[in-house]
Amino acid sequence: MTAAIEQDIQLQRRLQQDSIQLAGKTIYLNPFLYWRRFDANTDRWLREPGQLAEDQIQANRARFYPELVWELLPPEDTAIKDGAVEMFLKTLELISTFNPELTSGQLLEVERKMAVTKKRAFERWVAKSLRRRLQQQASERRRFDRERLLRNWAEWCSLEVTRQAVLPFTALLVLSLVGGWWLGSRQPASHQVIVQPGVSRTP
Repeated sequence: MTAAIEQDIQLQRRLQQDSIQLAGKTIYLNPFLYWRRFDANTDRWLREPGQLAEDQIQANRARFYPELVWELLPPEDTAIKDGAVEMFLKTLELISTFNPELTSGQLLEVERKMAVTKKRAFERWVAKSLRRRLQQQASERRRFDRERLLRNWAEWCSLEVTRQAVLPFTALLVLSLVGGWWLGSRQPASHQVIVQPGVSRTP
């Protein structure tokens, strides 16, 4: 099997997972395949977790994860799977918006296939988005701490008490530098005397 044929088979398999045929029409299950029809607000709404109400997500947990006991999940796994539930709800809303002719029975078929083929993909996407958000928050926190330190330092330097306390030390430092330079200039420079070796003469 050549590389081109293998790549074509993988592409066909991926398209089968990302779509479903209903009444002779291809319905995309991957929400990002609708991106050409998005505006900026819809794109941000889809990509960023936490855009739907928490009670709406919790009410649909058993709909997409009937096998889970949510109370036993670690907090990190709970956040990822809640984000996946949110992705399911957003994707179904996009599908119904861009395919208004679908009946409730057809939407149920879409939901069932999504639950089988897109669950792991949504979880990976949410995990990556949450890591990126944590990194951004850590970067913003470090930047805020730096700015606060510089602001506090500037405010401390601008105080009258600070200037009165620092001025004598500054004057003493300047006097020490000037005095050291003056003493150094008073010392005679040492010269090295280079003695030429004698030339031996043969009789």
